[in-house]
Amino acid sequence: MKFKDKVVVITGATSGIGEACAFAFGSEGAKVVITGRNAVKLEQTAALLRAKQIPVLSILANASSEEDNKRMAEQTLAHLGTIDILVNNAGISMRTLFEEVDLEVFKQVMDTNFWGTVYATKYCLPAILASKGSIIGISSINGYRGTPARTAYTASKYAMNGFFESLRTEVMKRGVHVLVVAPGFTASNIRNIALTADGKSQGESPRDESKMMTSAEVANYILKATSKRKRDLVLTTQGKLAVFLNKWIPGILDGIVYKQMAKEKDSPFQ
Repeated sequence: MKFKDKVVVITGATSGIGEACAFAFGSEGAKVVITGRNAVKLEQTAALLRAKQIPVLSILANASSEEDNKRMAEQTLAHLGTIDILVNNAGISMRTLFEEVDLEVFKQVMDTNFWGTVYATKYCLPAILASKGSIIGISSINGYRGTPARTAYTASKYAMNGFFESLRTEVMKRGVHVLVVAPGFTASNIRNIALTADGKSQGESPRDESKMMTSAEVANYILKATSKRKRDLVLTTQGKLAVFLNKWIPGILDGIVYKQMAKEKDSPFQ
């Protein structure tokens, strides 16, 4: 069991990739700390992990709150004594044209995706430096290539990528591993709860979720990449192609991306 007795903190772990990571690391012997802002969902996930004999500490916390992130690190250290791996997974999306979006929605996405990552990393970093552990950021292909109607989401993921690139070079000589993950389209509830122009949940995914990589598959890739202490992990053929083409023919890709997004259900470009 590669991660036996390692303490793994996972933010936003009540569904999707975060929950799948809790099971993946837990199945390899890790002690798992999960956070979420919904008490009912948090306890449901904790109960499922315990049913699999996975040691779990659940902490009710809002990723966008600096105080909650500080408390998360403090409670983890008080109960388990160390932090070996931090998985910055908590995130929300949005889907509306920039000209129509309420800027409070833009700020909410940045507060959760970017600032939530900064807060969690800031307060867990001293323990991870001591354990020479890993910091993992669940970014997105949107961190390499922006997509229309997702300006706030794209901005938050670009900011995450830049933050981790800088941090990585700060800690690389101190034994700390930093991994940035770009999952590509993954079957989860992130599109269902994506925010619209006025901050309401979209309610229904505009894409065919059945054709996407599952959260469990993504978690297994993350597990292997962490074990090998990889620098970057870009998933799906479509995702890898988007990253490659955006580097070499970004102007042409602008048109390709527009056409693809225009095909979505209820696309603002139709």
